[in-house]
Amino acid sequence: MTKTKKPRKKRIWLLLALVLTAGSAGTVYAVTGDSEQAAVQSFLQNWQTGQYAAMYQALSSDSKQSMTEEQFTTRYTSIYDGIEAKNLQASLLSMKDASFTFHLRMDSLAGPVESTETASAVKEGRHWMIQWTPSLLFPDLKPGEKVRAQVLHAERGQLFDRNGAGLAINEEQFSIGLVPQDITDATLPQMATLLHMNKQSIEDKLHASWVRPDTFVPVKTLPKTDTLVKKLTALPGVTTQPQKVRAYPLANAAAHLIGYTGDDGQGKTGLENLLNDRLSGRDGGRIDIVNAEGKVRQTVAEKKPINGDAIQLTLDAKLQQNVYEQLQHESGAGVALHPLTGEVLAMVSTPSFDPNEMAHGVSDEQWKAWNDDPNHPFQNRFADVYPPGSAFKPLTAAMALDTRTITPQDVHEISGLKWQADAAWGGYYVTRVSDTYKSVDLEKALIASDNIYFAQTALKMGAQRFTTEAAKFGFGEKLPFPYPVDTPTLSNDGQGPTRDIQLADSGYGQGEVLMSPLHVAAAYTAFTNGGDILAPQILKEEKGAHAAVAAKTVWKSRALTPETANLLTSDMVHVIDNPNGTGHGAKIDGLQLAGKTGTAELKQAQNTTGKELGWFVAYDIESPHLLLTLLVENVQGRGGSHLLGSKMRTLFQEAQGLPH
Repeated sequence: MTKTKKPRKKRIWLLLALVLTAGSAGTVYAVTGDSEQAAVQSFLQNWQTGQYAAMYQALSSDSKQSMTEEQFTTRYTSIYDGIEAKNLQASLLSMKDASFTFHLRMDSLAGPVESTETASAVKEGRHWMIQWTPSLLFPDLKPGEKVRAQVLHAERGQLFDRNGAGLAINEEQFSIGLVPQDITDATLPQMATLLHMNKQSIEDKLHASWVRPDTFVPVKTLPKTDTLVKKLTALPGVTTQPQKVRAYPLANAAAHLIGYTGDDGQGKTGLENLLNDRLSGRDGGRIDIVNAEGKVRQTVAEKKPINGDAIQLTLDAKLQQNVYEQLQHESGAGVALHPLTGEVLAMVSTPSFDPNEMAHGVSDEQWKAWNDDPNHPFQNRFADVYPPGSAFKPLTAAMALDTRTITPQDVHEISGLKWQADAAWGGYYVTRVSDTYKSVDLEKALIASDNIYFAQTALKMGAQRFTTEAAKFGFGEKLPFPYPVDTPTLSNDGQGPTRDIQLADSGYGQGEVLMSPLHVAAAYTAFTNGGDILAPQILKEEKGAHAAVAAKTVWKSRALTPETANLLTSDMVHVIDNPNGTGHGAKIDGLQLAGKTGTAELKQAQNTTGKELGWFVAYDIESPHLLLTLLVENVQGRGGSHLLGSKMRTLFQEAQGLPH
């Protein structure tokens, strides 16, 4: 029995002696169960995998006397978490007597950290144990020293309008806060009243786990010029600290388009969110070794932050503000484009909200008011789709002219205020608001906005041709625009109008036709660009920031012929210039405008009352600089689309510097 066991035992030890491990430099070591190499390799492997308790068990008795296991593991964890250490590699390079040399590398918030260090092992009984030094925690670290890490924050890029005016900027304001040990019983109630906040929400901030009696506890951020600052700092325990914050100079006027950032400084809505990757930049970092006196002995690694991009938009801040002021008491939207380039000059949705409040901490009272508002201030109306009503009629006219369904001279004899194709329509009629014209050609149909004329034209065109031609205006497609906008449709099922009544209603922008204010504005660029529909542009830098005239991008080539575009522009001049025109309220002496109004009805059945939408689209034609689309909800009983005439006139007067 004994003779048979000895050869097997010999073979086992022989196999153990031949086990090989490789160092990162390519050196190969022989390892035995109790070898120094095996102990070092095991220690380095546990280091790489974050097994700090196992590392502690491999330390010499002297090393363990200097710290407990908890202290050991806590120090490794806290330092590596603090520097955001990742991909740590500890590789044995060489061994000599009781010393070993290893290579340490890790990624960190300040970039790669690496060094070559020497340490030693000591034999205790049958086992080799590691003699711990601070360099086994961090490169070149000495006794009594600490590792300090700090994030070097990138500054968020700013948004500017076409003229350099700030739209989303970084501004120094006051952080209003409390020092707990200095407040009195009267402080919190008075502060809550001044800030329109709930007293409990302020108390919750004071009860956070990190708060100490002498800690500054931020409550609200306010501009330095805010009159509340003086009133608040007069309260016991209330003080200020300067703080760089995100600010929105246009406030409510551009809230939906520009958006706002959250507590983390990242974009939450609007262009702040859509352009967040470019605006955020990339944080850097710095890792220092600090001596016992708190002074930096060595900077181990540093990565400079890369600030976010400064982005110039095509917007005109002054025009944006003017459009907002015209619509601020309405539920509606306004979109202004440059008619020759497609550049977005203004995009407004009302009612609105103040993004400064959202970015810096909105009060409970204000948040409730916005959420309870039946007019929904967070709804983005320039991106929503609505029935375009009579604003669609120039598109029907263009489709009919280019398919030779009609000619400009064709006359429709129409009597009365209602019409139906045949008795099969039952009690359904197409109606018009005026019978001023009984012999109606295209020009008169546009001037008087005659629903019957355009219903008859659509029926003559036929459903298939109507749907095919409408596709040239982008129906059923997403607009080529970075901001999300609802898709325009001709019908709910996406197939186009299939029934005669639906087709007739579609001819004058009712039925199931839906367009966003931005799409309506884009569609009208066909009349100023020889039949080409331009893609709306919002980034000035991409379209020639320093060019006298920005390049344009065509979205839909030849949606209509140049001849048709010119003819319909001429007819739409009469819509405004002619005293009978529905857009006559926008007429400006000395400035030639072309345009079209529209009133869309929102109701479940004919001969019932419902809500109405008012539209007005207009552009200057002699030296085109502005194409403006306005939408106002709930114009019933207030003159319909005529309500927008004075608003349109004022906006063009302000844009041209004309008296009004």
